Amino acid sequence: MRPGASAGLRAFAALRPLALAAGAASLAACTVVGPSYQRPAVVTPAEYREAGALWKTAQPSDVLKRASWWELYQDPQLNALAVRVESANQDVRQAEARVRQAQAALREARAQRYPFVGAGATANRSRVVNNGPGTSTSFQASLDASWEPDLWGRVRRTIEAGEAQLEAQSADLESIRLAAIATLVQNYLALRVIDVQARLYDDTVSAFERFLKLTDNRYKAGVASKVDVIQAETQLRGAQAQRVDLGVQRAQLEHAIAVLMGEPPAAVSLAPATMVAVLPFIPTGIPSELLQRRPDIARAERNVAAANARIGVAQAALYPSLDLSAAAGLRSGTLANLLSAPNVYWALGVAASQVLFDAGERQAVTDEARAVHAGEAAFYRKTVLTAFQEVEDQLAALRILEETAKLQADAVSAARESVRLVENQYKAGTANALAVITVQAIALNNERAAVQILGRRLDASVQLVRALGGGWEAPPVAAQVGAQSR
Repeated sequence: MRPGASAGLRAFAALRPLALAAGAASLAACTVVGPSYQRPAVVTPAEYREAGALWKTAQPSDVLKRASWWELYQDPQLNALAVRVESANQDVRQAEARVRQAQAALREARAQRYPFVGAGATANRSRVVNNGPGTSTSFQASLDASWEPDLWGRVRRTIEAGEAQLEAQSADLESIRLAAIATLVQNYLALRVIDVQARLYDDTVSAFERFLKLTDNRYKAGVASKVDVIQAETQLRGAQAQRVDLGVQRAQLEHAIAVLMGEPPAAVSLAPATMVAVLPFIPTGIPSELLQRRPDIARAERNVAAANARIGVAQAALYPSLDLSAAAGLRSGTLANLLSAPNVYWALGVAASQVLFDAGERQAVTDEARAVHAGEAAFYRKTVLTAFQEVEDQLAALRILEETAKLQADAVSAARESVRLVENQYKAGTANALAVITVQAIALNNERAAVQILGRRLDASVQLVRALGGGWEAPPVAAQVGAQSR
């Protein structure tokens, strides 16, 4: 080996004491200050009041793959729109960026476990003007390292907080994706309900036009008054105006769907279509695992864990800190002799520090961290309670609206029969035009109410799916039998 190379190796080998000291400090650094994490306790009911499904303590399971739950509505166009929202929604993309940000922050925290090593090289040429002729030249190459042993677990708690924060951001991404798709499904189904209403008004307008023509003919024959004609025409124009007014809400829903897909409002146009979506069957005994998959619960719980770890980070600042440093290099007046043995230098350093007085600043930081943890724990409990409320609300809505729909269907049938009978009486001359107009208006209101109830049932089903975390898997047959027998 060349003498110069041997000298360079000896220079860099001078850093070995730092490595040995670092290893010893790592073995000694077994203390981690701060409280051990425990998930906040929450009070959970034994079963849903509305569904009677058994319940158990929630566990975040947001890593499970969620089914394409929107396919339950059996609408191919809705399926295609949902796929576009998944990939192009701007809220989703923003949440994905926050996940990448949390990943980078975690890598940054993990890097603190290792020493910092730097290298440098300098070349200087100088001359003192009033100290005779001549100049001086110097060359230097150096390698520096420094490390702060994690004696009290500050770095480990920082990593723990970073891991929990990454999991929280990942759960937040799922929550935002679920919200975006649920909003799409709600808007799309509302748009199709408007299409149903539009066809109802088209049929109604046709019926009113026929009645107006009948009334006008009777007026020309002298068996009806001009007032009858005016009343029939007034009812027709009112129905036509209501039919046109549906276009406002439909256009707004189209625009909202476009924005959800990351498109300009003018870029999306959905042609009127026959209602394809069906009300999906939701089993009475909902498996307890479904609410476990709610991403907002997972996010809240992980935020509690991160806040707990930051208490340890704050407490570590109350204890002494230790810094190890080392430097080695070569220094020479000529570049040719830089690698010779006599030019080797090295240095080792150990520094310990402890703040003796800070007017309570570090203790205040610790108290602040504890308060943040208490706040996150309260928010977690509220999130769980809100999840129960949302499921119960939508189960109740679906149950009550099902009963309402049956009663409204009977009202529609009765109204239609009333229109048929009164129109026949009018043609026979035993009923006046006002009676026909009255029953026609009642029939239209009942038909419209039935369509609106359908829309409310579809919307409640979407909200229930969202409350359950974005989909469910059918329980085993044995579990279904057990649920039915309770």
